[in-house]
Amino acid sequence: MTGAGAGLGRAYALELARRGACVVVNDIGGDAADEVAAQITSSGGYAVANSDSVATRAGGRAIVDRAIAEFGKIDILISNAGILRQARFDEMSENDIDDVIDVHLKGAFHAGQPAFAAMKQQGYGRLLFTASSSGLFGHPWQASYAAAKAGIVGLANAVALEGKDHGVLCNVIAPNARTRMADGVDFAWRNEVKEVGAALGKLIALPAGGGERLDPDWTVPLAMYLVSEDCAATHGTYSACSGRYARVAIAVADGWLAPVLPSAEHIADHWPQICDADAVIEPMSVYDEALAVREMLARLA
Repeated sequence: MTGAGAGLGRAYALELARRGACVVVNDIGGDAADEVAAQITSSGGYAVANSDSVATRAGGRAIVDRAIAEFGKIDILISNAGILRQARFDEMSENDIDDVIDVHLKGAFHAGQPAFAAMKQQGYGRLLFTASSSGLFGHPWQASYAAAKAGIVGLANAVALEGKDHGVLCNVIAPNARTRMADGVDFAWRNEVKEVGAALGKLIALPAGGGERLDPDWTVPLAMYLVSEDCAATHGTYSACSGRYARVAIAVADGWLAPVLPSAEHIADHWPQICDADAVIEPMSVYDEALAVREMLARLA
């Protein structure tokens, strides 16, 4: 469990331990991992703390190696570690980009690769990577974070395809929760990005109440199911937002199939059909999309 010293990671670690899992509590934040591990062991559970950074390949491997050394195997990896750097896209520094990519996207690789290899060898495993609605749908002043989170979805989809025949399932969770990182979001962009600012204003104007649904505990049930033996789903992205749990679909519209090589003017003429979201397909891979188009071509013949 990476990033388990506070917030969502801590809530996941405590619930996994309560359900009988042996947990490696990973966090680089001072004594946070030690405190969570101590809380688990004082309650009769099994946990060890780890302070390696997922931002390096060696750190990610060390986390997985610790799990195998302490508990004999690794059945579950929840990749949850994260940081946030906020700036306008045109003002974002190299460090703003690299720091976030290193922890989120490369961190998922660094811990995910050794965990996947061990799970593949034993014929069983559950990988859960953490995305965000900021990456799925966008968020002002968070370009590096959004790019990293969207990249994690692509990573997980590929891993899911490679792992399924080996008993290794891989999914993505997109949590919407009040955490230390979320509390640090800068909303000064509201007057610059007016459409999104208007949506935020409407959200703030709603009647008070239900704020407790943003507590990490409301995300925990979905995460626990996705890493359980009972879950047979793979290659999926799932949203947890204030007690609403939903699959996020990556789909492509049925679109317009050009009978001959088209011009840009032809594209303009058929733009409504190209954008028609009433008829969509949800490819599991690039070949599913190509197959759907070939089938459309066959109908034209």
